[in-house]
Amino acid sequence: MSKKLIALLLALSLLPAVLLPAAAEETEPSEAEMSELRALDEVDEEEEEPVFVAGPTYYEPVLSDFTQSSPAIYTCKIKENFSLFKERDITSAKLVTITGNDRKADVLYVGCAWIVARWKKVIGYIKRDHISDVKPLDPVNTPPYGAQKASYIATTATTCHVRKSMSDEDDCWVVLNPGTMLSIWQFVDGWGVVGYWRSYGYINPSELTDLIPVSPTDTPLRADTPIAAFTSYYDMNTSEINQSRLVNIDVACRRLTRVMQPGEKLDFNADVGPYKESIGYQKAFVLVNGTSQPGYGGGTCQVSSTLYNALLQLPGISIEFRRPHGPSGAKYLPHGVDAAVGNDSLNLVFRNRYDFPIRVEGHTSYDGALLMVVYKAGEGA
Repeated sequence: MSKKLIALLLALSLLPAVLLPAAAEETEPSEAEMSELRALDEVDEEEEEPVFVAGPTYYEPVLSDFTQSSPAIYTCKIKENFSLFKERDITSAKLVTITGNDRKADVLYVGCAWIVARWKKVIGYIKRDHISDVKPLDPVNTPPYGAQKASYIATTATTCHVRKSMSDEDDCWVVLNPGTMLSIWQFVDGWGVVGYWRSYGYINPSELTDLIPVSPTDTPLRADTPIAAFTSYYDMNTSEINQSRLVNIDVACRRLTRVMQPGEKLDFNADVGPYKESIGYQKAFVLVNGTSQPGYGGGTCQVSSTLYNALLQLPGISIEFRRPHGPSGAKYLPHGVDAAVGNDSLNLVFRNRYDFPIRVEGHTSYDGALLMVVYKAGEGA
């Protein structure tokens, strides 16, 4: 029973004593009075519920935007017995189910969760985890599959709301503290658009400061401009084991941050690990043989995966070893762009093939955002 209902009942019970001081005993409210009080209380509780007002969202191309002559970006192989759909929804109408050996298709568009594919003369949607063997048609001028080049990095000027649409009245995916660094994929209709798990988030620029462009090429626009940046977002539940995961993300960021000379290699397990208590790592959930169980260093895979997404933006970085988190990938990133670490068969190894040093930085503020930034380091770094 709410506090307001209790207060009203108490006031009603005292009313006879005020009006009739000679009465010897109190009377209980009638059933009609109780019903009226409950109705008043329910109205009050309903008014306390937040009301969200959704706004526009980032426009992803639809099937009608493509034809048989639309140029392909990549080719792929559709996994057997998976389907092309009429809508971005597995409950929508199936256009065709792919079987047999002839499963090669063209990729016309890559979204955060779905791609638009053309198989023979059928154009439809298919989930990213239902394709494999993705290859660019023009390897020189096409970025690696899944690469998402950030346009800016910024710092939150105040409490920053990562909204579910372009509306200050909509619900939030996460709320960031002042002083958190993050990257912006692009600005659309005056809103900063970011990738949030396998969807999009939207930030009002008034909540940001220190907006710095990310160079579209490997040549920095100025001294403080990075050449690559990527942000992922992590779970903020308050369980003890998840809080340990946040600690591990912070430890891994600090151990990762460094300058790499031309030709230098980074072996994540060797250089960011070992994942031991003596290094500062705590027990959090790790994936072992397809199941989650507590282990030291749980959460470091999100650091390696976020770093991998920044590295994908840089043609001068060679990925020498990388493995995904099984068929479904890591849920906090679009499918196909994660990098698991933790043992000999799960690791991220890359080399700086540029003729200049690079500086790799990891930033996290224990509030939901993890940023990886790569700079061209100064002479003599």
